[in-house]
Amino acid sequence: MCNDFHSVSACAPDSATSHEATDDKLIADLVAANHILFSQGVVDAFGHVSVRHDKYDDRFLLARNMAPARVSAKDIVEFTLDGEPVNSGGRRVYLERFIHSEIYRAWPDVRAVVHSHSASIVPLSVVKETPLRALFHMAGFIGPAAPVFEIRDVAGDDSDLLIRDAKLGAAFAKHFSSSRIVLMRGHGSTVVGQTLRQAVYRAVYAEINARYQALAMQLGQVNYLTDAECDACAASHDTQIDRAWELWHLQAAQQRTNVEST
Repeated sequence: MCNDFHSVSACAPDSATSHEATDDKLIADLVAANHILFSQGVVDAFGHVSVRHDKYDDRFLLARNMAPARVSAKDIVEFTLDGEPVNSGGRRVYLERFIHSEIYRAWPDVRAVVHSHSASIVPLSVVKETPLRALFHMAGFIGPAAPVFEIRDVAGDDSDLLIRDAKLGAAFAKHFSSSRIVLMRGHGSTVVGQTLRQAVYRAVYAEINARYQALAMQLGQVNYLTDAECDACAASHDTQIDRAWELWHLQAAQQRTNVEST
């Protein structure tokens, strides 16, 4: 059945009329974002990235239910802020689309969202005494302590940890009031950005920071960035995001070419 409780996808009928078509470049960038996140080790077969519609703030774009590395332009679906697909044509969509819809609803300045289960961040989501903290200049956006969403507070102690509906999504979205990244206990993390490229940058460097943090903690007491250093580093590196994007895009494209040629 399409709405199997244990599935991470869902079949949802199209519920509204599609607005004016979005810019082809935005769709191309969203496809590239999927490929980059896979190439950089942030997502694997699971995880997803979305972008707010460039013409209508009450809509967003997200791939249909599939592995990010396989996404192409034809796989991009438009959604309402209720998490309802507009033009899926009966194709399966991500069950956790409510992560995206409720963040966009709650925070008008957010233009892109990345959700992942990256390997170095998940351990920090379950250790209460050790939050994810910015420790090097490329990850100042993390701040002094990334919050952790505890789904038990909303869904009880028998959930599958997935953001399955708008209620859970709304509860999760509240945690972005003071942070650009929120960890999800035993699940992963979600980052937001004012641009798609910024959100991808943050997702990549959050994973790298978590990896460095685990290594540094084995060596001794860690000297983390101060609040002021976090702010200064974040502002400085926001001007360099295109440099990273262009390299990562090239690497992802080369990786896909190598795979297709074998």
